[in-house]
Amino acid sequence: MKGHPTIRTLGADEAIVRIGELARVLVDCVEDGASVSFMLPMGPDKAERFWRGVAAGVARGERTLIVAEVDERIAGTVQLVTDLPENQPHRGEVAKLLVHPSARRLGLGRLLMQAVEEAARTQGRSVLVLDTSNAAAERLYEGLGWQRVGSVPDFARLPDGPLCATTFFYKRVERVAADVAEFA
Repeated sequence: MKGHPTIRTLGADEAIVRIGELARVLVDCVEDGASVSFMLPMGPDKAERFWRGVAAGVARGERTLIVAEVDERIAGTVQLVTDLPENQPHRGEVAKLLVHPSARRLGLGRLLMQAVEEAARTQGRSVLVLDTSNAAAERLYEGLGWQRVGSVPDFARLPDGPLCATTFFYKRVERVAADVAEFA
């Protein structure tokens, strides 16, 4: 993968059309050890079922799907989940930051996180939360200003079975202009 990355939002229809690419990213990430709710063996059928559910959530307005493309192929994804209880209309959950193993070290994770934060601002969300069991992801989030809340031991399993801790983060994403006006 050598081209310049493009970051954009996918609608539900395009997600279905490109389900094979989305499934490939998920399968390859899980096979590479990513703890993103799936266990091995991880085949394309399981991944495609997952992405069909994501596309349905996008169609219902419950989530936003953002992709990173390199050489016109999907190389990474992240989601903003906004289908939350009625007392949390200001909050969003960042889910499934995935960068294909062959596309790592290109800055796609950072670009995807910046895009999901902007999507949250655009949708009126001011507090974001996420969790991870990956030390490299923790460094990425901290470098982007996310605040570590804490870790829960034995929260989930890695794809090959062992229990792992999960670390929770949050970030306020209010617009600077709104913050300044509030205190003026």
